[in-house]
Amino acid sequence: MLLTVESKDAGVRIDVFLAQNTELTRSAAQKLLASDEEAVSVNGLRVPKNYKVAADDVVELELPPPIPLEVTAENIPLEIVYEDADVILVNKPKGMVVHPAPGNYTGTLVSALLYHCGDSLSGINGVIRPGIVHRIDRDTSGVLVIAKNDAAHVSLAEQIKEHAVNRIYHAIVLGNLKNDEGTVNAPLARHPVDRKKMAVSSAAGARHAVTHYTVLERFPGFTYCRFKLETGRTHQIRVHMAHLGHPLLGDPVYGTQKNPFEQKNAAILRGQCLHAKLLGFVHPTTGAYMEFDTPLPPYFEDMLEKLRSKS
Repeated sequence: MLLTVESKDAGVRIDVFLAQNTELTRSAAQKLLASDEEAVSVNGLRVPKNYKVAADDVVELELPPPIPLEVTAENIPLEIVYEDADVILVNKPKGMVVHPAPGNYTGTLVSALLYHCGDSLSGINGVIRPGIVHRIDRDTSGVLVIAKNDAAHVSLAEQIKEHAVNRIYHAIVLGNLKNDEGTVNAPLARHPVDRKKMAVSSAAGARHAVTHYTVLERFPGFTYCRFKLETGRTHQIRVHMAHLGHPLLGDPVYGTQKNPFEQKNAAILRGQCLHAKLLGFVHPTTGAYMEFDTPLPPYFEDMLEKLRSKS
């Protein structure tokens, strides 16, 4: 892969440049720069990780072959909300990754499901994501539905595609929303610079995204909200609220991280204060509408109590 440095990137460290212009994380870029494989060169020469690129530098990147992912069953406790022959619903804790990916090979929800369900998971999404119909972020807690056979997977995926699944989230956002309820209708696409982020975009290929919000409780400097997703794009609530100027409390990617309350409680928050509270769908076999509501996790309740006591 050849990359030519534009004038806007002049003076940026090479590891930062690679993280902003490829799928690599900054730590992964630093490992490649430090390796003996000479995977990164600038103008044909090897450079240290603190090298600052100049305009018109030609950066050559040779990625090593990917390491095959192997998913193993792990005896990890699951909070099962509901289970039958077709579906299983779990209340995913904050900090758990849904399926294996580079940097997160163990301790995933998929590993826990393989231990609990054995071979009784749909195979449509392959060996890395058996049964996984939809996902939530690692640091978002809440309810997920998993398909235990291919017929259930097809039915649930179609309902998601048709926006027929009822998905309700709760979150605390920074600042005070002007209106008690509203709708954000703003297309989303990959961030033009940081490819690991999403952004509101008018570019061709940006995907339709709609979020409805309702204020549940107000505090000085913060608002507790309910969100109903009309679409389910990556990071949708987080990006839409940051776009309004009200990023989620604790969000390390789209937030400012400058709020004193947020800084004081960073160790408790460990990421955005967001919970997938309710999930409703039509059962793939019975045709009956089912709805599952999960309680707010302790850290979320603790944040609300702290804000109420501040008020």
